[in-house]
Amino acid sequence: MHQERVEIGEEVGAKKAFVWVIDWPGWCRGGKDTARAIDALIEHGPRYAIVAHEAGLELPDVSAHDLDAVESVGGGGGTDFGVPSVITDLDRRPTTAAEADRLAMLVEAAWTIFDRVAAGAPAELRKGPRGGGRDRDKMIGHVIEADDAYAREIGLRLPTPSRADRAAVEAERAAILDVLGRSSDGSPLADRKWTPRYAARRIAWHALDHAWEMEDRADPTA
Repeated sequence: MHQERVEIGEEVGAKKAFVWVIDWPGWCRGGKDTARAIDALIEHGPRYAIVAHEAGLELPDVSAHDLDAVESVGGGGGTDFGVPSVITDLDRRPTTAAEADRLAMLVEAAWTIFDRVAAGAPAELRKGPRGGGRDRDKMIGHVIEADDAYAREIGLRLPTPSRADRAAVEAERAAILDVLGRSSDGSPLADRKWTPRYAARRIAWHALDHAWEMEDRADPTA
């Protein structure tokens, strides 16, 4: 059976590159160059399939041969720092009500996976090769703080929730999902820079990037 082409975007900086699947926010990986980022993207396909399933969707079985780079943009300091930070033309596409609902479901699924991984992770995580890396609770706090910053990028002004205040965390997430779940002409939100599509892929990427990091660093054999 012929596999349809899967459209990806590329963001290429001087020291790092990111690739992402256009229609699946959060399925995004980085590497020292585009080829390595694509290898990581394919490697993480089975992990992202769990996210899609959580959202009630089925991810296609994708190989590197199925990928079609439909957008390539130059990166900057944010890219090289390790963040897919360029808002592209495809991020500025309009979203119908159905498309917006799907984006919100996938972002919510990314948070669900992050919470699930965090709940099963040990408090102390294996350190990186140079002894770096946050332990579990600091990583949870970092994701909550980042989501609060992301909320401001889409026009929300809520008190920054603490890790211990689960109700506040859930309230802020619900407010973000409400914004992402609205149809849009693709314009930046709240007269800032982020569009709904970019916000969805950035927020989902960040949650999953740390969920997968936590999984890897919780495994002493990895």
